[in-house]
Amino acid sequence: MTDENAVLTVSHLDVAYDGAGVISDLSFSVDKRDILVVLGPNGAGKTTLLRALQNLLPYHGTITWQARKIGYLPPQEFLQRQNLPPLTIDEFYAFKNPAEGDVSEILSQVGLDESLLSHQFGELSTGQFQRMMIGWALLDKPDVLILDEPTSGIDVGGEETIYSLLHQFWRNQELTILLVSHDLNIVWEYATQVICLNKQQMCMGKPEEVLTPEQLKALYGTGIKFYRHQHR
Repeated sequence: MTDENAVLTVSHLDVAYDGAGVISDLSFSVDKRDILVVLGPNGAGKTTLLRALQNLLPYHGTITWQARKIGYLPPQEFLQRQNLPPLTIDEFYAFKNPAEGDVSEILSQVGLDESLLSHQFGELSTGQFQRMMIGWALLDKPDVLILDEPTSGIDVGGEETIYSLLHQFWRNQELTILLVSHDLNIVWEYATQVICLNKQQMCMGKPEEVLTPEQLKALYGTGIKFYRHQHR
């Protein structure tokens, strides 16, 4: 029986590269309006999971979406802006065939001036570029947004601004968010659910229930410092 509140159901997911297993027997579900953070060490399969969820990689198992439209922000390799075409921001946004006024509205919502539309990718700061990408992903009003380390390469102040911006969209729209982050403070502040991944599921649930010192040590190994952000 399908859970009417579930936007995503994953059952017995296996993903392999060249015969080597990257994700093994992973099962979980995400409810509408959840903010799910995927945690895990490097090489744990986090980016692989996000790509498999969008059918960008071959996999075995079952992935069932109950979503009208899915927005995606690619990983940090894209954010480094290497070998990107010489497009202006206006030309880039035009690929989505926006209605009149939609681009101006979304730029305002992400805190960018319309004058940037005439700029090329390389002329934007890292923070501006990421805001622009968030606006682009949200332009056609998806009900699910997938992000892979959305603040990589951004300073601490800019990182908090980006997550506050995402939380604002989540609060004001019928939006479900799935994201990869290494920052436990972000998990405590914003996540409604967390999945601990190291090629297989090691925990799944509410952060305050599953992110114990013992679980984090098992996930990351020794040397992890346990600090729980206190909400104000």
